[in-house]
Amino acid sequence: MPIDVPHRTLRFGVKTTPMHLAYDEIVRVWEEADELPELDDAWLWDHLMPLAGPPGGAVLEGWTLLAALAARTTRLRLGLLVTSNRLRAPAHLGKIATTVDVISKGRLIMGLGVGGTRQPDGPNPAVAEYAAYGLPLPSPGEGLARLTETINILRRMWTEEVFDHDGLFTTLRGTRNGPGPVRAGGPQLLLGGWGDRTLRIIAEHADIWNVPGPPHNGADWIAERARVLEAHCAAIGRDPAEITRSAQIIVDYADPAATRAHVRALAAAGIRHVVLALPRPYPGNAARWLVDEIVTPVRENGV
Repeated sequence: MPIDVPHRTLRFGVKTTPMHLAYDEIVRVWEEADELPELDDAWLWDHLMPLAGPPGGAVLEGWTLLAALAARTTRLRLGLLVTSNRLRAPAHLGKIATTVDVISKGRLIMGLGVGGTRQPDGPNPAVAEYAAYGLPLPSPGEGLARLTETINILRRMWTEEVFDHDGLFTTLRGTRNGPGPVRAGGPQLLLGGWGDRTLRIIAEHADIWNVPGPPHNGADWIAERARVLEAHCAAIGRDPAEITRSAQIIVDYADPAATRAHVRALAAAGIRHVVLALPRPYPGNAARWLVDEIVTPVRENGV
């Protein structure tokens, strides 16, 4: 089922960031959310070390964890928000994603982003993470080129029986991917990002565009980025309505009214899918709290 469905103007997901959390805590939220039809999907992230709090804290690997959660749920669509394109070789990533799609019986949404790149100034948590795991940190231009190549490889893995690939960064010979994905053509592709060059790639390839919302970015900023995306779509002759607009927000347990206001502002800016990220530690019945305090009141208000 696509994220956009005619009878729902706005759809909701839940995100559990697997940082400083035990596996059982994450499973609890996902299994509860799986029983709540008001929540359409569930998400993890893709980092190998904590980005906040004690640097030695627990972090579970995203795709491994996603496979386990796919086996523990039956209804929720699921994915990583978003997969770092630099952590796995493209064809290996395609095999991993296809396996999770099969385990979930076709519920995977393929979330993907550039991953860490070298930045000219300011703090960059990717530096320590990539150094710790022996990964080179590319320039932004190289990161974007690698993202485009990975997208092309994934599409071919999901649509062709066997193929060769000669790219800037990857050479493949006799690549096969059986079993293939459940959905013809493969999972929907969600791309995350907001830079001008990234938005061009999103215009060319994405089914869904995701961007960080409050507290990091406001609805006005997202609307401005959407106009850039629309310009890229116009330049290549694509209808921008073909791309579902999605945003992530961090919920505030102490002030659900503020979170609802953020959701309404995002909807007014054209967002049609909101991922509600839960801060740790998770309260009891966290998924039910999201439905009762955020989703239901927003929908009852006509959004």
